Amino acid sequence: YAKERVQSRPVDGSAKQSVAIIQHPDVRRMLSTMRSLTEASRALAYVAASHCDIAHRHPDDATRAKHQAIYEYLVPIVKGWSTELSIDVTSLGVQVHGGMGFIEETGAAQYYRDARILPIYEGTTAIQANDLIGRKTLRDGGKVAKELLAGVAETVEALGAQQGAAFASMRTQLAQGQRALGAVVDFVVANAKGDPNAVFAGSVPYLKLAGIVLGGWQMARAQLAAATKRDEDPAFHDAKIATARFYAEHVLPQAAALEVAIVSAKGGEGVLALSEDQF
Repeated sequence: YAKERVQSRPVDGSAKQSVAIIQHPDVRRMLSTMRSLTEASRALAYVAASHCDIAHRHPDDATRAKHQAIYEYLVPIVKGWSTELSIDVTSLGVQVHGGMGFIEETGAAQYYRDARILPIYEGTTAIQANDLIGRKTLRDGGKVAKELLAGVAETVEALGAQQGAAFASMRTQLAQGQRALGAVVDFVVANAKGDPNAVFAGSVPYLKLAGIVLGGWQMARAQLAAATKRDEDPAFHDAKIATARFYAEHVLPQAAALEVAIVSAKGGEGVLALSEDQF
């Protein structure tokens, strides 16, 4: 639709007549957001599924147990983060269509309505987030989370061997995301018993932060793989690299803000600041 809908002249003056809306920067931003969030959440779901397969099929008991723990940690993130993203992505789909997004023949509004039930069907996002804290982070003192963060650190290091702005952006933003998620895991482990309200007030932001960073990790891995395979299909792999760069520069920076909401600002105090009578 964005390639066909003609409206408004380009802001850079490159044409005197109206052009397809895909030529407008903000429309491109929306399309790239939809694409990058979809790819990241889908990749994280595949990774979780692979850990599940290993946990069920590997002949070694210790290996099965290790991958089962990783799979269980990822499950609430895949459920909660991915379903929340479905609302964002389908909402942007309506926005790209403009007024036509509310016209039933386009189908955009139906996708939006269908997506809205997903964070409820899966037990509500808050239940997934509480599970991420109570049964998936606290039970082992954040051990599995920190193992995953060590894997993120290895990918950050590997990005340093690549040349170009796309890889430099991913390395910088993924490293910052890794630090933010690590700080929140430490906060959860340290404060869950002494100040449970503060920890659980930040449960959904923690879930979203984990999704953003671990999804970014998968985008970085795809970016590195695309660099090695580029000659096989330049158009496909260049698109992978560019999409990962967009994710790095427009999605991963949200990690720092979520850390502030959970840790630095003691988000629990703000959440509980109003009395019941004040609502």
